[in-house]
Amino acid sequence: MRNTGIIYSSTERTPVVLPEMAELLPPLTGEQLAALEADILKNGCYSPVIVNEDMVVIDGHNRRRLCEKHGLPYQMAVFSFVDLLEAKQWALDTQKGRRNLDKWELGKIALRLKPDIEARAKENMSAGGQAFRPSEAAEEGLTTLSNLPSAPVSTRKELADAVGIGEVTMGKVMQIEEHAPAAVKEALDSGDLSIHQGYNITRQVAELPEEQRDEAATLAVELEKAKKEIRQSDAESDRRHKIAGLFCKAFERAVLLTPSEENVRIWTQCTRMTPEEIKDSIKEARELAEVFSTIAGILETLLPGGGVE
Repeated sequence: MRNTGIIYSSTERTPVVLPEMAELLPPLTGEQLAALEADILKNGCYSPVIVNEDMVVIDGHNRRRLCEKHGLPYQMAVFSFVDLLEAKQWALDTQKGRRNLDKWELGKIALRLKPDIEARAKENMSAGGQAFRPSEAAEEGLTTLSNLPSAPVSTRKELADAVGIGEVTMGKVMQIEEHAPAAVKEALDSGDLSIHQGYNITRQVAELPEEQRDEAATLAVELEKAKKEIRQSDAESDRRHKIAGLFCKAFERAVLLTPSEENVRIWTQCTRMTPEEIKDSIKEARELAEVFSTIAGILETLLPGGGVE
């Protein structure tokens, strides 16, 4: 990848939109798109749309679309890429830093790169004279499972590396994409299942007759959702109990203090406080006083009538 330094205005040149580039990444949420639109309307399109030397949009599809929607001009920076795969990889690497993409989303993006990665691998093999010939291998008795070409594993690793996830995880994504019932994929899209859970369900239902798989997968997904809700409920209960315990301990310890002048002097002398430490303790004591004062105010609102009777 190389920045050519060439800049075009949308009033000078018209960019080309390829669906495979525009659909490489998941669409922005309604909230994200609205925020981007508001920013562009207020400040203009200050980040240039990135195009390759054929004027194909590589990065900035949403900015381009919003600018054209509102008739606003925008700039296009021309970058040079070896091929479209390098352009896709660059766009992905750029956007990963801006978006919070989970492993399932990254895995799906990797699958969109699969045709390009496989095509490049074939080119590399042909260039090196390593093309696999099944007929010749059969004649030499090399058609055992262990001697089959390793391209599928290499492709899996290439895909995993391209999006920054583990090779095993990528393998599970590939299996899910190829074999999972729709209910499993929908649950992964909505975040109700992890890749590991989706993979396990896919394996389990694969052993059933085909006509039973969809229903079994739906039931398995609902069971995992129920388990997730229980875990979340338990976690919330634990959180509430921890908060209550902290307040109880704070009050239990605070009531043990008798803040007389003698006791405070004893505290500072026995702990050998320096003047700086005394200043810090003064600050902390006043902050704690504010904390307990705030607690008192909130407690008052909890009384019948919203105040102290």
